[in-house]
Formats: sequence, structure tokens, C-alpha cells
Amino acid sequence: MTKTSPRIKPTTAELNLLRVLWQLGPATVKQVHQAVQTEKPETTYAAVLRQLQIMHAKGMLVRDERERSHVYAPAQRQNVLQSGLLNEFINKAFAGSGKALVLAALRGHVTKEERAEIEALLREEDL
Repeated sequence: MTKTSPRIKPTTAELNLLRVLWQLGPATVKQVHQAVQTEKPETTYAAVLRQLQIMHAKGMLVRDERERSHVYAPAQRQNVLQSGLLNEFINKAFAGSGKALVLAALRGHVTKEERAEIEALLREEDL
């Protein structure tokens, strides 16, 4: 897999589990299940296990099988996967223009506080 173009395109459910694993670090199914239940208490252990196994088969996760409880971890770092997905999105939705993406985001998806943070960051970059 390249840094800018992931071959694997995670579904929303897969991205949710990747976020959990990025936050937890390598984890057992039980640990992932407990973390998922804080937001979705109806999620069963079997559903988490099945999804992690599918993600491992797709190459999204690595699995350490040395212990009785297998330990899962993302195959890619968070920033690498996000960068690849973002590049693909920019190419598809904004004809490759990062500027168009930023302008669209600034027009309706940024709070006043976030806008102030962005402006401060841009001022720092100009120094």
C-alpha cells in the first residue's frame, strides 16, 4: 500500500473500529468490544469479532496469534490511511484541488472558534 493511495477502502463500520484501535493500540476483541460499547451498547462481542476477522482478511489489520486471545492492530498508521483517503476524495470530488476542498469546508463546516484557530495557524505559517 502506498502512502497516498490506499488500496483498501474501509467502510464506515470498519473506520469506526480502526479509530478504536488507533486510540487503544493493539487490543484483544474483548478490549475493542468494551470500547465500542461505550458509544453503541447494542453491539455484540460476536459482531466485533466477525468484523475484526473480516478486516484482517482484507489486510486492514494485523493479528498477533501468539496468545490465546488474539491481538489486533491496524495495518496502517492513522495519518497514512487518512492522507490516502483524503487525496482520493480531493481527486474525485474537487478535481484534485486542495484549495477547493478547503474553501468548501470553510463555507459551512467550520465553527467560529475553528476558523479563528485556522487563521492563527495561517498567520504563524507566514512568519
